[in-house]
Amino acid sequence: MTEFIPYLVIPILCGVAAKMVKLPPLIGFLVSGIVLNLMHYESLPIITELGDLGVTLLLFTIGLKLDARLLLRTEVWMTSGVHMLITSLAGAGLTFFLAALGLGAMGTISWLQAAVLGFALSFSSTVLVAKTLEERSDSRSLYGRTALGILIVQDLFAVIFMVFAGGHVPSLWALSLVLLLPASWLFRKLLTRVGHGELLVLFGIVMAYVPGYWLFDAVGIKGDLGALIIGMLLAPHPKSNELSKILFSLKEFMLIGFFVSIGLVAGVPSPSQILFACLLLLLLPVNTVAYTAILRLTGLTPRTSILSSLTLTNFSEFTLIVVSMSAASGLISGDWLVTLSLAVSVSFVISTLLNIRGSKLPAKLARLVPTVPEDRMHPEERPLVLGDVQAVIFGMGRIGRSTYDELTQKYNLRVIGIDNSEQRIEKLEAQGYNVLEADATDANFWKRVKDNDAVELVVLAMPVHGTNVEAMRNAVEAHSESSFVAVAQYVDELKELDELGADCVVNLYHGAGETLAERGYEAYASKHDWAL
Repeated sequence: MTEFIPYLVIPILCGVAAKMVKLPPLIGFLVSGIVLNLMHYESLPIITELGDLGVTLLLFTIGLKLDARLLLRTEVWMTSGVHMLITSLAGAGLTFFLAALGLGAMGTISWLQAAVLGFALSFSSTVLVAKTLEERSDSRSLYGRTALGILIVQDLFAVIFMVFAGGHVPSLWALSLVLLLPASWLFRKLLTRVGHGELLVLFGIVMAYVPGYWLFDAVGIKGDLGALIIGMLLAPHPKSNELSKILFSLKEFMLIGFFVSIGLVAGVPSPSQILFACLLLLLLPVNTVAYTAILRLTGLTPRTSILSSLTLTNFSEFTLIVVSMSAASGLISGDWLVTLSLAVSVSFVISTLLNIRGSKLPAKLARLVPTVPEDRMHPEERPLVLGDVQAVIFGMGRIGRSTYDELTQKYNLRVIGIDNSEQRIEKLEAQGYNVLEADATDANFWKRVKDNDAVELVVLAMPVHGTNVEAMRNAVEAHSESSFVAVAQYVDELKELDELGADCVVNLYHGAGETLAERGYEAYASKHDWAL
């Protein structure tokens, strides 16, 4: 048991250190793997296995939030294909040039070897991007859905590569996977029956690893892709969001193993390998520019294009899989694994820093991108019409819906709800709610809104504090005369929103307690025929 102590202590110390300097703990976990590597600790099988389980569970929960129709959108499939071509050529050219200069201690390489390395460096990390979007509560926003769709298409390219590079053609039984479509009806029925406790957790784990990973892997298809597809088949169920949330803590714990193992994946690099890895990071700006240019051509606004591009600015864990398989077949030297594992690790750190919630970088970069004419804008980014409303609620989850119901039914206010989830908006519209799909953290949100002078009350009911803070700043700047109400979970969050100009900040638990007391007293008084 004592051999596990460094693998537990160092990640938590690095995670706390990152938190203390206001960086995501994820950076600490990545650094801890590098630190353990430099201290000559080897990667333990249990850490790798824990990380693999976490990746599978993460992709399953992503699927629970995705609509399969997303993959048919131009901004997804066109961006994936064109970007992969551009960055593969750029990566091949750079690696060939650097190797020709004698860097990296691997010697010169052929154009075929450079092409393989360029292809490996053209992918973005599904795990890191999904984790980043989840922490920002943006996985259902337009830019988040676009980024995830691009990653899924990239994963399909990954499957094709592994088939040809590994010589493992999927079994003929793979055709039987189409039976999962009618079987999904049974899966959703089971989801209805399992309730809300530990049985729901077990159901999610079984679905991710059995019909998800194991079934697909058994017929020669990437198991992680199977977990994603099973999640997408369950996504239409009303309890899919609850299932995703209940698996959150388990998935987060497992993913620590993945990020620690990234730094432990290979031996300690030599100085020349470190230099080569750092020079490979020159591909990241190319990555960003290529994503932005292509997304902009599909009609997305500069802001959405930049946000998607920054989120995707990283190398992928799949880079290491490509290199490992190519080295096993004798195509390239195994020494490349050391160099590229370091490049992937550092790219993760850079990507995390680029995507910190509240950063001004996206807005600054968006000013450098040409604007989109209104008639060529993406349908979800055209001007908004709120109508004759008195109150706007940002975030139409459980808290937002309850607030909407109270304001409309009890106080007869004219209300509109704003949410960045396309699926949620569709469901609420079907139930008769007055809602619009938009991103409250978009600095241009109020500029997109026409005829909004009647807005007297702004309610911030989103689940992530950072999103409420950004939306608050934008709303105060545009509607300083309105009243502002927000929810928060911790004392420091209440204080920050109060300083930004909120007229009232409600603690989630305190607000629930007040409501419970009010309803309880009404029931008690009614039973005793008291006048209320």
